[in-house]
Amino acid sequence: MQFKTLILALIFCVPLLSISQIEELNPPDYIKTITFKSRDAQQGELPILRLNEPFYIEFDALTSDEPDFYYTIEHYNYDWTKSNLVKMEYMVGFDDYRIVDYYNSFNAFQMYSHYKLQIPNQQTRALTKTGNYLLSIYNDDRELVFTRKFMIYQQKVGVGVEVKRSRDVRYIAGKQNVDIRINSADQNINNPQQTINTVIIQNNNLHTAIKNLKPQYTLGKQLVYRYTDETAFWAGNEFRFFENKDERAANVGVQFTDLKDIYHNYLFVHSERASQPYTFNPDINGNFLVTAIDVDNVDVEADYTMIHFALAYPEFTDGSKVYIYGNYNNYALGEMNRMVYNRIKKRYEAAFKLKQGFYNFKYVVVDAEGNLDEGKISGNYWQTENNYKVLVYYRDLGARYDELIGFGEATSVNISN
Repeated sequence: MQFKTLILALIFCVPLLSISQIEELNPPDYIKTITFKSRDAQQGELPILRLNEPFYIEFDALTSDEPDFYYTIEHYNYDWTKSNLVKMEYMVGFDDYRIVDYYNSFNAFQMYSHYKLQIPNQQTRALTKTGNYLLSIYNDDRELVFTRKFMIYQQKVGVGVEVKRSRDVRYIAGKQNVDIRINSADQNINNPQQTINTVIIQNNNLHTAIKNLKPQYTLGKQLVYRYTDETAFWAGNEFRFFENKDERAANVGVQFTDLKDIYHNYLFVHSERASQPYTFNPDINGNFLVTAIDVDNVDVEADYTMIHFALAYPEFTDGSKVYIYGNYNNYALGEMNRMVYNRIKKRYEAAFKLKQGFYNFKYVVVDAEGNLDEGKISGNYWQTENNYKVLVYYRDLGARYDELIGFGEATSVNISN
């Protein structure tokens, strides 16, 4: 009887374990500037890659002892639950190898090693399936250091994307709506209400993506999404930015600089914009670009500087916290980028190391219950220029994994009613 009970418990526990969604592990403070690069994707963007497109991931370890790192790659479903595929079904070759391509910094106050992992390589020769993937980086003690998500697609359907003002008059001044048309063309899609899942990503931020979208109706070979609320995003405001390609002098957004153990760059004190009229200020939608003057190779010659942020804003007394985030840290909300209130200067402050470059960032608020509000300080304006990416997943009846069969993209530059 006890044996039967144990068997039943295992049977019912397996599905429960399989539905857990994976979350990215943010790196420790000594790992910086994690980027995916490919022929099409720009540095700092979300890695959405074509099938068989070579790509590589780079990062810096701010240590002087050249630590060893290892990598693994796993396949996931559209909702970031583990897929049923075994490794040999989606990978030609092997993973769990040491990253051997690394170089030490040169002419920099901050010592670091720059690591580069290219896929495919001699061990991992190809990834053969479309869908979601998780790249995990381990140290020499086999401890997980950080993880990053990436997506591989094959364009089997056409994905048309349009950005509209909100159809809900209550939010017409502060939200943007994303309309989608999927043209199946020669792709035979069975029962799209069950087999199609669509994801919309604003400004490369997976944390705020809208998921589990189903087609609203079908017109011939087109699947149409024209929802009122389900595909609406808060529009936010243009990202703030600074550039310190010359860490020795004031630059765009940098008020003054100081040399201690490394250079310290002090940004201008910012104020809230939620109560101000919208002003167009071109940005790169939360991304960043490593750049430095008078160097030949920014990978190892660009220096790290301590960036000092300051926000003139009343102190929250309800348990809310203020963070600085953008794609430079994968939109993470951690202690490193949390701001601390300075009661003497009556402002929030934070300081952390960033590699020289051009950075977009935003001040956001997380309340005591953990709810994120991107517009509390910056405001929400329908005119804001945002980037939207749409991913279309398909699992045919009886299939064992979710294919990523379509990718579309649009900005709100030409937003319409």
